[in-house]
Amino acid sequence: MNEKPSNHVKNSQKNQETDEQTEENKDTPSGKKHGSFSGNILYSIPKEFIIATDLGGQPMSIEMAMELRKILFGNTFFTFNYEWKKSFFKFREAFSDLAYSLEVEKSGTRPIQMAVQTYIIKYLLFTKNRDERSSLQSLCELSQKQQERVLAVALADILWTAGDSKRATVCLITSAQYFTQGADYKADNFTEQIQIFEFMDKEELLKFLSSHIYCFKNEGCHGLILFLYSLLFSRTFLRLREDLDSTTIHLLNFSHGKFTARQAVINLMLTGRASPQVFNGDQVFGKKKTEHQVQHGVLTRSDVGYLYWSREEMEQDRLPHMLKTPKFPVWLCNINGTYSVIFGMNASLLCDWKMEHFFDLYFYSGQISQKKTVHLTVDTHSHHWEDHSKVDESDIEKKFPSVEMTVRTKWEGAAINWHGTVPFY
Repeated sequence: MNEKPSNHVKNSQKNQETDEQTEENKDTPSGKKHGSFSGNILYSIPKEFIIATDLGGQPMSIEMAMELRKILFGNTFFTFNYEWKKSFFKFREAFSDLAYSLEVEKSGTRPIQMAVQTYIIKYLLFTKNRDERSSLQSLCELSQKQQERVLAVALADILWTAGDSKRATVCLITSAQYFTQGADYKADNFTEQIQIFEFMDKEELLKFLSSHIYCFKNEGCHGLILFLYSLLFSRTFLRLREDLDSTTIHLLNFSHGKFTARQAVINLMLTGRASPQVFNGDQVFGKKKTEHQVQHGVLTRSDVGYLYWSREEMEQDRLPHMLKTPKFPVWLCNINGTYSVIFGMNASLLCDWKMEHFFDLYFYSGQISQKKTVHLTVDTHSHHWEDHSKVDESDIEKKFPSVEMTVRTKWEGAAINWHGTVPFY
């Protein structure tokens, strides 16, 4: 707890501060978009997102904050940069073609936001109207109040799963400051104001989140970070350490001035366990079966799935993993390092093999440039998808559209109809 920072940590911290200043200057030229800048404060937190101190939560302690920093960054001196502090859950326009969808920036927070998107879709298609046949139109008929409701449900679902369906935690910012910066801790001017709320009943959790959903969905609220803190406290630090292995000792990666979520964070959101690997089960590598050689994979099927495709690795076979076959046909997709969502409307798609002959899927990239959900029809009984390719073989993007290749990691050899949309991504 009282260890002095190494030169490596000091240099990394200095680089991070330089990158933060660059982000601040680039994204807020006037320095006043989110409030007044002072010292290390990137922007102030609007009063409407600060809750009262008498709601019954447990104040964050400096010991808790240091544990958070260690599990996130690997040390207690890094703090979140500007792009993380400004990130929140923002829906597209209500009653629009993409009313169900989150608007996601190209930043290190994208994997977390798109993972939440999968739970939003799962709820709207397979929970909210369980006895009704869902349609794409039903996803577009959401008011702002309904958007807030489905976001609260999605966050509650993820946090409850992380707590082994027994408990969950929510972190919110108050008007009080519970501790200050010290020799072993660098203040970030919001973690020091957090209270932690524990729930042993999922309905009470949902009710609380619904009442305070503005703390996660409005500009300036630190909503993404608050959700991430809530996720880690729901899992507990003890279980997080048990989940990780020697390949991953902290949850965020810092590269090129950006923090990005590692696979362990994605798996935690999808499965409730922060396993760093995507293969099935735990595997032992090396001759000696020591604890340090065990790599932790996925132990059970999850409600929503995960698909991976990388053009750089297109000649390599990916290990099969349980995440490809979730309980509901909704997948978080990592396509060439960028996250998106593919989903189907038919709940029987993954439990009745006859449904996998000819079926529809839908694609949402999360990017503001996308105006409508992309409709794909998948045919797994046609001739092999490469046999009658008439495109120029020198154009690899036309011959191997990355979205199609991602779908084929689940349905090998499938033919895919884009219904007039020009293949992209």
